[in-house]
Amino acid sequence: MAAKEKKALIELTDIKKDYVTEEVVTKVLHGINLTIKQGEFVGIMGPSGSGKSTLMNIIGFLDRPTSGKYKFKGKDASKLDDDELAEMRNSEIGFIFQTFNLLPRTNVLDNVKLPLIYSKKKNKIELAKKAVEAVGLTKRIGNLSNQLSGGEKQRVAIARALVNEPSLILADEPTGNLDSKTGQKIMELVEDLNDKGHTVILVTHERYTAEHADRIIKIKDGLIVEDYKNHVRRKARDGELIK
Repeated sequence: MAAKEKKALIELTDIKKDYVTEEVVTKVLHGINLTIKQGEFVGIMGPSGSGKSTLMNIIGFLDRPTSGKYKFKGKDASKLDDDELAEMRNSEIGFIFQTFNLLPRTNVLDNVKLPLIYSKKKNKIELAKKAVEAVGLTKRIGNLSNQLSGGEKQRVAIARALVNEPSLILADEPTGNLDSKTGQKIMELVEDLNDKGHTVILVTHERYTAEHADRIIKIKDGLIVEDYKNHVRRKARDGELIK
């Protein structure tokens, strides 16, 4: 029996993005067409200024395209108002940033609980504790974030990204501020998230990091120049490439 075809989570059609400052128009994205299915692990690569961060912001509902259509789970995002976009961003997207973005004088549990503030879920503390446990930081749950190492801070950020049980994990240079050994541990966690069914989009300028993904998309000058299946995938657990 044939495997069931996975549904499209993200559908981008002719997405363009311009920024206007003092009557100067800067064109960043020039017509992006992209479909990402549920459960995929996609690496988006590109040098600084290529448009990859702008694309990530549009996918994560942090910015709107100038033109084109963005459908998320079949819903046209261009028809949503700012409040509806904020709700989608909070409930459907988990963000992992290079700079962690934690509240410094707030403990691990409360940092992880942050996305649940506007959630209607009732078991918020239990959900936060479960997310902390998932990243192996239960013993540090009462520590302030400024008492943690860089790797521990990124684990807190991953737990915070998980706490709302989102459809999509967006990881923007998640190992950029970490040493190689700690970065490998973080990539293990990201791979585990994908193995458990989360769709993951990893944004990076490094080929080595992108090679952890099943599919690699290369962006240059606001256009997709390559989009291919990564048949020789790098696995963080052993640091080697596997077929």
